[in-house]
Amino acid sequence: MPQPGTANPPDDRAPTFDPASIERPEPELLTYYTLCAACTLIGFPFVFIPYWFKYLTLRYKLDDEGVSMTCGLLFKKEVHLTYRRIQDIHVSRNLFHRWLGLSAISIQTASGSAGAEMVIEGVANPEALRDFLYTKMRGARGDHDDDPSTPPLDAPADETLALLHEIRDELRAARLALEARS
Repeated sequence: MPQPGTANPPDDRAPTFDPASIERPEPELLTYYTLCAACTLIGFPFVFIPYWFKYLTLRYKLDDEGVSMTCGLLFKKEVHLTYRRIQDIHVSRNLFHRWLGLSAISIQTASGSAGAEMVIEGVANPEALRDFLYTKMRGARGDHDDDPSTPPLDAPADETLALLHEIRDELRAARLALEARS
């Protein structure tokens, strides 16, 4: 039991990011959509109803293959991006986003379109998601990847280092042989 006035030791176990936990947007996204529709004044019902259906049907899936998004009731939109196609990731927050603690993550590919290929809306922890996507798109292995079938990243570095040591030793031997001849 800690003594009064003494600090508890720091907890080294930081909460880990689980990409599978992002399946739906945060509930505050509906509040955001309501605020956006309210800005239209007279057009509120005409703007809010499509937003409401979008919120009800919006689904995300992050797996080993890539990122998927589906939304829509009458006109269903499905987007699936593999990690290797992702070129750039942008996190944006407008005034309402910041007030509600939300953000939007725009994912761009090399498809030639001017806008983002996919926008993940209603994310409360955008930095963790952005870092996860960057890690996956670069093919690096992070702390969240516990798959034993993937080789560790230091294995190719060890092979490269061993090859460089071998080259160094051969060059040293060649230099000594040249010095012995002269």
